[in-house]
Amino acid sequence: MLAPSAKPKLLVLLGPTAVGKTKLSLEIAQKFGCEIISGDSMQVYRGMDIGTAKASAAEQRLVPHHLIDIHDPSYPFSAAEFQERVKELILDIHSRGKLPFIVGGTGLYIESVCYNYQFTDVSMDEAFRLEQEAYAAAHGDEALHQKLREIDPESADRLHANDRRRVIRAMEIYHVSGETMTSHLAAQKKESPYELCIIGLTMDRALLYKRIEERIDAMMQEGLVQEVQSILDAGCPKQAISMQALGYKEIVSYLEGELTLEAAVTLLKRDTRRFAKRQLSWFRHMNDIHWVDVTESANFSAHFQKISDILAGKFVHKIEYN
Repeated sequence: MLAPSAKPKLLVLLGPTAVGKTKLSLEIAQKFGCEIISGDSMQVYRGMDIGTAKASAAEQRLVPHHLIDIHDPSYPFSAAEFQERVKELILDIHSRGKLPFIVGGTGLYIESVCYNYQFTDVSMDEAFRLEQEAYAAAHGDEALHQKLREIDPESADRLHANDRRRVIRAMEIYHVSGETMTSHLAAQKKESPYELCIIGLTMDRALLYKRIEERIDAMMQEGLVQEVQSILDAGCPKQAISMQALGYKEIVSYLEGELTLEAAVTLLKRDTRRFAKRQLSWFRHMNDIHWVDVTESANFSAHFQKISDILAGKFVHKIEYN
């Protein structure tokens, strides 16, 4: 048991999309008595299984998973809600004598928990938001994204042009306060309320991009188009946050007749490569990450052993595990 004054322990496994987090996380969780908390902003949505690369039902049965399939796709999930829910989950998991284990690639969400971000209280300006929505409707999301880049290039690098809601919020913060979102994030006190062990996975960039393209080809074969169509048929508006996710926005454009299927897949591959680059850029600015290069994917046991050694050196000697 933890002493009353001790910080709760928190294990984190992060890395870019398609780097191989799921397989390693299952092995780690089974060995060290963990419960997995999804650190992916889109896996919260029911029915979005193929495009978000959720752990399969069989994989989820191996280890308890949290924050998967908790909302309908029309729901506007946020980093603030993620943070609040994860704080509660960490205490709940510890109460059962297990180790909370965040696994994912959504940098802001994960970092907000690790360092207890205080989300900005900059007020909203509804008229400004409507003006930017109208601008995006007239000129496109890329043009709106360029407007953000002119005032806050760091936030523009972090946010995809498709993520209109967050792009507008970043612009709104500057409009209302005169400070960029980047400066607000930089002002956060980087002290964790947890005893942290953060593992980061990385690999050769060319190999990562190849894995991304192979994953997207597999998603198409598994029925990504049908998945997106079924979500729209169930009443989810195409403007919903969930439908701006990679793999969904592009297929919506195909279903709306704006792109051929081939063009949609080509765009998805390009945007996912760019997303992986942004993920790595975000993680490189985080503190306290123990990086593990998993380029040699055949050496799974060696990677697992290296991670086990990091855990042992960090805090495993203080916890019970299987």
